[in-house]
Amino acid sequence: MRSVLIFLGSLCLILPLTGVSTSTVAASSDALASIQRKLQHIESNGKLTHPDQSPTTFSEQEIDAYLSSGGVKFPSGVRTVDFQEQPGIVIANSQIDFDQLKAGINSSNPLLSMFSGVHDVIVNASAHGSGGKGFVHVNSASLDGVLVPRFVLQLFVDKYLSPKYPQVGLDSEFDLPARIDTAVIGSHNLTITQK
Repeated sequence: MRSVLIFLGSLCLILPLTGVSTSTVAASSDALASIQRKLQHIESNGKLTHPDQSPTTFSEQEIDAYLSSGGVKFPSGVRTVDFQEQPGIVIANSQIDFDQLKAGINSSNPLLSMFSGVHDVIVNASAHGSGGKGFVHVNSASLDGVLVPRFVLQLFVDKYLSPKYPQVGLDSEFDLPARIDTAVIGSHNLTITQK
């Protein structure tokens, strides 16, 4: 069930891992098989009248393997992404071609001119799920190591992302799928419970 991992993806607008090194292929294969089993369990468990409430934990390696497998479709222009989980926080390191991401939408606002060309982007977001809802708050974003002021980031989201992805924002709330009640970001993992 991709929706569980879209919880992570929703955190920051986020995007697929495209460059998997050959040294991680075997580990990725095992991690991908593991996460697929867990996702199938969550999907079937969510269909039960009284789901098993035992927690299901996804490791950082499983999440990255799933994203690199093409399991989640991300916006064009996103070249790479790597997630790092810390308690309550997700950090996404990505490389984005903003010209490709913004294709067909122009702006004369000079504050938005920084969002052109290819840049390394780091997004730090607080995230959790409770009561069947997912909550994401983007704490900060930087382009090539330079912090983007929050109001400029909001302008970018409003102009370029919200028209295509209305559920994406700097502060997002959304229903969790498959009777997921809680989602907790831990140290290099995501743990969910169903109810």
